[in-house]
Amino acid sequence: MTLLLAAFLGLIEGLTEFLPVSSTGHLVLLIDLLGFPAPPGKTFEIVIQLGAIVAVCLLYRRRLWQAVAGLANDPRERAFVRNLLLAFLPAMAVGAIAYPLIKRLLGAPVVVAAALVLGGIAILAIERWMRVKPRYLAVDDFTAGLSLRIGLFQVISMVPGVSRSGATIMGALLSGVERKAAAEFSFFLAIPTMAGATAYSLYKNWAALDFGDVGVIGVGFAAALATALVVVKAALAFIGRHGFAPFAWYRIVVGGIMLAVLAAG
Repeated sequence: MTLLLAAFLGLIEGLTEFLPVSSTGHLVLLIDLLGFPAPPGKTFEIVIQLGAIVAVCLLYRRRLWQAVAGLANDPRERAFVRNLLLAFLPAMAVGAIAYPLIKRLLGAPVVVAAALVLGGIAILAIERWMRVKPRYLAVDDFTAGLSLRIGLFQVISMVPGVSRSGATIMGALLSGVERKAAAEFSFFLAIPTMAGATAYSLYKNWAALDFGDVGVIGVGFAAALATALVVVKAALAFIGRHGFAPFAWYRIVVGGIMLAVLAAG
């Protein structure tokens, strides 16, 4: 039963990691609701996200290899890598300092539920009232300053329930980035961000893990990887057609239900 629940939670992770609905928020709420015996230190919630990130690496392997191969002699590829690193730096610095606080918030379902509702309202407001004509139509057009600004928005997502992809995408939209380009940059930014978070979580909790925990994490990782391989391209297509309002309403409904469930005990 534990392995089945791990697979189910991995599926949820793969479905939600790249949508502005907070994959971590879903995992925290479901683990609490289902009574899932997760490994210590919130390691399960963090590490299985790496499965979804591996899916992005596989789907965008040509673009990533192009960036690596062009580092030596292609200014455009150097700028692409520089921009990812600049966007990653704020989360890396704040995450290392605030790790104990973040871990405590991960154990507070009411914080997650409230953040889902408030984040949904923020997305609706940005979608309705932001009428800035996009100045950046592709990821390759991003400047260093824009990338750092998006990275600062990503720091907000350290509050569970806010959504990493939601914070970075909304920050990009507010900065004049076209919708699909904002979503795609968020996908790329997830690679160093989640790889760093996973390595740090394993380092902090390694002594508390046992072989059974490794098996549970492995099942969740595989399920997240398989699901995300299907979801990523579909998510881009959906966002291009419908925008972000459907995700905002979903957040408000799910967060509202969970607040009611928590209030009822």
